[in-house]
Amino acid sequence: MLDYIIIGCGIGGIAFAETCLQNGKSVVVFDNNSQKSSKIAGGLYNPVILKRFSGFKDAQLQIDILNDFYAKIESKLQVQFDFKLPILRKFFSIEEQNNWFAASDKPELAPFLSLNLIKTKFEGILSPFDYGEVLQAGYVDTEIYLSAYKNYLKSINAFQEEPFIYDELVASDYYVTYQNHVAKNIVFAEGFGLQRNPFFNQLPLDGTKGELFIIKCLQLNLQLIINTSVFIIPLGDNLFKVGATYNWADKTDVPTDAGKKELIDKIKEILDCDFEIVSHFAAVRPTVKDRKPLIGSHLIHKNMHILNGLGTRGVMLAPMMAKKLFEHIEYDIALEKDVDIKRFIK
Repeated sequence: MLDYIIIGCGIGGIAFAETCLQNGKSVVVFDNNSQKSSKIAGGLYNPVILKRFSGFKDAQLQIDILNDFYAKIESKLQVQFDFKLPILRKFFSIEEQNNWFAASDKPELAPFLSLNLIKTKFEGILSPFDYGEVLQAGYVDTEIYLSAYKNYLKSINAFQEEPFIYDELVASDYYVTYQNHVAKNIVFAEGFGLQRNPFFNQLPLDGTKGELFIIKCLQLNLQLIINTSVFIIPLGDNLFKVGATYNWADKTDVPTDAGKKELIDKIKEILDCDFEIVSHFAAVRPTVKDRKPLIGSHLIHKNMHILNGLGTRGVMLAPMMAKKLFEHIEYDIALEKDVDIKRFIK
């Protein structure tokens, strides 16, 4: 008998699978590549909300956990996907500079906001008001990460590349059965695919469409991340990932002319040079209106669980949320009310 069946091999599903394996548990992961948000995600981990120069709960703990978590996977798989790069926030006024320094005085933000203005001039970017530097930041190349981890799961016979058929899942008091698999627990980490899940689709997973570019820019020579109204991540060979848009109405994975125009306009606010659009992607992020994850157990089927709603901070939240859910299932450790799905169940 397996310990866990896991549905979804995106950022959340991988985090839970790896947490299980690190704790000596057996898993099988099902994925049919229908959800794109993890693969095309910007992958930024940033302990500061740069729009408002504010922090959020457990930022340092999330950073500490992800650093250890991704380092262990990189060592095991012998591949690099976690890139420790500073994030520079371009200032557009003296007022923004002042707000940055006021924020850096707050104890919860002091470890993350440098007190030194970055005055470096990058070719292709006008920056008359300089930059602020975010510390303990970086990005996960999610395409490398997901591909390498799926290959690893295949190598240990723990991956099934096929759709999951919910009608064929049978739950009893002590285990679940799916086709020829019997497991103590099943964890659903399908991202926006949760909409089709009959056991958890009553949860308010709203979904936010995001569009991104890969651009080529010969003049731009960046070895760090620029983040203002959009992020610009260096990929090497004069290629950069740029994003993202936020659309709460459109729930498709189809790139749009409106999204393209929005991204181009925002890029031109930052870059003062020509660029070429190499690729244009779109996907629906699994977001929740209260901006908190969805983790917990089904009220009736106690061996069915969910890890979802990681939103725009997936690579930062996933290791910590996977740890919390695993400890909840294995050791009956209570979940915090702000992430437990019980907050939505009357």
